[in-house]
Amino acid sequence: MSDDYILAIDNGTQSVRAMIFDSTGNLISKSRVPIDDYKSPQPGMTEIDPLIFWESVCQACNQLWQQAEISKTNIRAVAITTQRSTLINLDKNGDPLRPAIVWLDQRQTEGLKPVSGLWGLAFWLSGMRDTVAYLQAEAECNWIRTHQPEVWDKTDKYLLLSGYLTHKLIGEFKDSVGCQVAYIPFDYKHQTWSGKFDWKWQAVPVDKKMLPELVPPASILGHISQKASEETGIPAGLPLIAAAADKACEVLGAGCIEPNIACLSYGTTATINTTHKKYTEVIPLIPPYPSAIPGSYSLELQIFRGFWMVSWFKREFGQNERRLAEERGVEPEELFDDLVNSVPAGSMGLTLQPFWSPGLKTPGPEAKGAIIGFGDVHTRAHLYRSILEGLAYALREGAERTSKKSGIPITEIRVAGGGSQSNAAMQITADIFGMPVARPHIYEASGLGAAIVAAVGVGIHANFEEAINSMTHTGTQFTPNTKNTQIYDQMYHQVYKPLYGRLKPLYKNIRSITGYPPK
Repeated sequence: MSDDYILAIDNGTQSVRAMIFDSTGNLISKSRVPIDDYKSPQPGMTEIDPLIFWESVCQACNQLWQQAEISKTNIRAVAITTQRSTLINLDKNGDPLRPAIVWLDQRQTEGLKPVSGLWGLAFWLSGMRDTVAYLQAEAECNWIRTHQPEVWDKTDKYLLLSGYLTHKLIGEFKDSVGCQVAYIPFDYKHQTWSGKFDWKWQAVPVDKKMLPELVPPASILGHISQKASEETGIPAGLPLIAAAADKACEVLGAGCIEPNIACLSYGTTATINTTHKKYTEVIPLIPPYPSAIPGSYSLELQIFRGFWMVSWFKREFGQNERRLAEERGVEPEELFDDLVNSVPAGSMGLTLQPFWSPGLKTPGPEAKGAIIGFGDVHTRAHLYRSILEGLAYALREGAERTSKKSGIPITEIRVAGGGSQSNAAMQITADIFGMPVARPHIYEASGLGAAIVAAVGVGIHANFEEAINSMTHTGTQFTPNTKNTQIYDQMYHQVYKPLYGRLKPLYKNIRSITGYPPK
């Protein structure tokens, strides 16, 4: 066994995990601290005290040292990966001015001045004015500037969660290029802060001095400070390597560094990602995000409330399975898989469109979820299966759009995230895509991805290709059932794909009558 180890910290939405990986991608030790302190001051808002994130990191690290069987002296570097688009205002002392606005937050700001000048004219002529207005309304900084100007006036630094934790670890205001996924003036094509005349400075007016210094993935952000060492137990002086946001790291941890290999993430937000060296906007004005590989791009399409719907079903309709699992001493997932497998492919026509939250283009801002095809034969088992099928249909549509835009067909699929632990969900995915799918060899794919970046950064592996070959492996593989694939192809083309276009006028009427989603 190698004596080279990496400490990876993954600050997700539901928990913080501190993990030690070796040079071949084995998870040597892990600790987990749950996060359940989110607040909702008003409907649609999600906030949390930023110190809770830091305290959870400290707790997770200290728990790790108590159980780890290796010496800290064998750890070569540290890397962090975090949830995306969670933003924090700091004062001149580096202290939070208000709760962090979490990525789940749905607040919008009305009445903002539209982008003007030549950019405004260009957006008007191209029909993109409403798209830009939507981005402005969604931007957290515009809400704070409008509703809490006293907070904005005192804001010295405006950071993503990754930048905040980096500051706590090394005492400097730096962040990885690979973490920049938010409504901020970032040039996604050139992977740096936007140029002086870019329209984003009008749309999201942030003083550039408030933003951190950007460092490419696999480069050194700084070194663990003495203060951070005392609080976390991480040895002072260890290099902190710039990694990337959790989705980008998850793609890397799943081994998806070629554009023909797609990574599906079955998490709170379900996504399909492919890694490309060419900048490509699958949806106009919606950029590809930075990859965990320097200079590369992660083309992504997402279903915002993805596997949240699965959690919703289990909470509202799965009490029996949870009770029986406890009585039998088995994982509830086994019984939910039995529920899925008790009904046939296609759920006897029950079809779900998983747009539980509005989007920007497809689905549009008026979008809602829908379930059609009910009959007296349908049970909660059909409903549960239709949720899994609907998510896979939506991601297949995303795969087709990505392939068409990039010109590169997707030929392999890996699935990561919590939902990937369901064998039934994996089989449905294989059947709907009509190609084999596989899990990564470990569940903690985003943490592994961060470790891979760090391993390259400190020279444990010479490059990303070598690191991927050494540290990632496919786990269980699922082969499509030909009979089921034939059923799904017909349902996908003849029912699912036409559904949004047929229902869109009704969604607009609902929005006009009820005011939801807000304009």
